[in-house]
Amino acid sequence: MDAPSKIGDRSTSDVVVRLRTLEGRDEWIYCHSDILVEKSKYFADRLSDNWPTCQILDSRNCVEVYCQELDFDHHVNVLRLFYVVIDGSVDDLWNGVKNALGILQVGIQLGCPQIVTACVNYLEAVPWEESEEEEILRIIPGMGSEVEPILARLQPVNLSAIRGIFISTLRFALSSPPSLMNDLKSSAQEQLEYMVTEDDDSPLLIADDDIKSEVKDCVGRLFSRFNNLLEVYLCEPAESFGEAEKMTLFQSYLADFSWACQLLSKLEIMRVLVNSWVDASDKIVAIMQSSATVEMIGIKLKVVEVVAKVLESIGYGTVILPTTKRLHMVKIWLPFVRITKPLIDSVMTSDDDSLEFKIDGELWQSLESTFVSIILALPSVNQAEILTEWLENEHIRYPDLTEAFEVWCYRSKVANRRLALIEGGHCAL
Repeated sequence: MDAPSKIGDRSTSDVVVRLRTLEGRDEWIYCHSDILVEKSKYFADRLSDNWPTCQILDSRNCVEVYCQELDFDHHVNVLRLFYVVIDGSVDDLWNGVKNALGILQVGIQLGCPQIVTACVNYLEAVPWEESEEEEILRIIPGMGSEVEPILARLQPVNLSAIRGIFISTLRFALSSPPSLMNDLKSSAQEQLEYMVTEDDDSPLLIADDDIKSEVKDCVGRLFSRFNNLLEVYLCEPAESFGEAEKMTLFQSYLADFSWACQLLSKLEIMRVLVNSWVDASDKIVAIMQSSATVEMIGIKLKVVEVVAKVLESIGYGTVILPTTKRLHMVKIWLPFVRITKPLIDSVMTSDDDSLEFKIDGELWQSLESTFVSIILALPSVNQAEILTEWLENEHIRYPDLTEAFEVWCYRSKVANRRLALIEGGHCAL
């Protein structure tokens, strides 16, 4: 039985492939015409009787192939692969994605279907680094239908699949899973926001009424579980709040509400959370006032973060509430924030390592501005009541309601004149 031919075996070679570059590189590779013809349409054409001229080099047929310097090694690799049995039994022929891409390009140029198929199967199956993915996107789309399977993982997904994964992710993100799964939950929440955010690209999902309804249902179920926990605390002794499991669950709910505010704002359905928070506010404050432990201070901080987002929606007209509810929110949360800020500041001052209590100074400033906005939208008699209590309180420095006080003074002083002018105008009409 004849020994298999080997590339570079000058003693049995009957053809020279002369690889050349414009930079002057010139390499002779001794090959075998039967293998070249079998594996490559390009070489089959060049070595056929139909080719008009045939060069002779070293007493052999010669086929010159010009290529770019960057592609030189890939051409050599393709010639070597002609002599390898590519039947899927060996997977380490390609030496990585970048090398496989180069071989694939040469394989297509030289008409090598077996090598092209093997490259496509390899690239379609292996993981890619980000730089490799960008290179694939640059090269593959213009190479024809035979390489399209490589791009399968990058193809746009139909709307039904997007909706399905959005809803599944949403349900998990707001399902209050065990704390061991917090990292997974945080990742799910990040991706949900990313899916509905418009940046350099359009949102992956435009929320319609059905999606918004699902979001409302998930937030409603979350609040139902939160309300059940509030009832447990209100029915048990104050010291029971210190139980680690319950505190962890309480903090988890608050963190979920804080994140949900961001999603609900993007979908313009913040009302669902605001209404529930308004109804639960008395219970929340009552529980917060029942304990002053360090752990409780951390929970109060989380409460402040949620309150700031809820009040912002109310204060700037995103969610419209009747006067009685807006007044109630000011009366219950203004004293809470006023007392809580010094507690948090004291912990941060006394303990430089208390990272869990650090809060963005802009949050306090934003919360102060929100209170001013809500107060100035209340009837003037309610404003006077709130401002009187503020001026008599020892915590007058925060929230600083000076702006509301100045506007109230001006409005009150000119009220009779302004209203008289309006009434006069009506009479003249």
